[in-house]
Amino acid sequence: MKKFIFSIAVVLITTGVTLAQNQYQVLVERPNEKSLKGILSREAITGDTTFKWYADAQKIYTPYAAAIEALQKNKDSVQLLVFMGTWCEDSHFVIPRLFKLTDAAGFSDNSISLIGVDRNKKTLSHLCEALNVTNVPTIIVMKKGKELGRVVEYGKYGMFDKELGEIVNTAGSN
Repeated sequence: MKKFIFSIAVVLITTGVTLAQNQYQVLVERPNEKSLKGILSREAITGDTTFKWYADAQKIYTPYAAAIEALQKNKDSVQLLVFMGTWCEDSHFVIPRLFKLTDAAGFSDNSISLIGVDRNKKTLSHLCEALNVTNVPTIIVMKKGKELGRVVEYGKYGMFDKELGEIVNTAGSN
């Protein structure tokens, strides 16, 4: 049953991203803070002057070479399902670097589904609950609708990109 719900969620997300760039709500959960909840595009974040942290975080990051190689090698066979909070400092750190990494690897934005959560880690259509996402950012690596693994926050090494590269490398054997 879990696999069925997971597959349905992935289809809905992929279809939603394909049919519409943005399907999200804008929330003000705290004074002077904007949160985006739902299916996001990269442009929803980069084009919003409220999110100055994005450009700042990208400037100081050099992508991990092994992760670039893994993403290049598997760019046609894996998808990334990424949960983040526009209010979350961990997301401010990881998400801009993730996109710099995927750009360096030639990994298509069409293979990345970006999901914004509110401060209660809820999103539209209860995706966090369905996929057991309890912390953000969470990057779920998918192949043919099946989860290969996930990086939660900074990952087990404190280097999200190293762990992401290791998970993506398993795609070749699956």
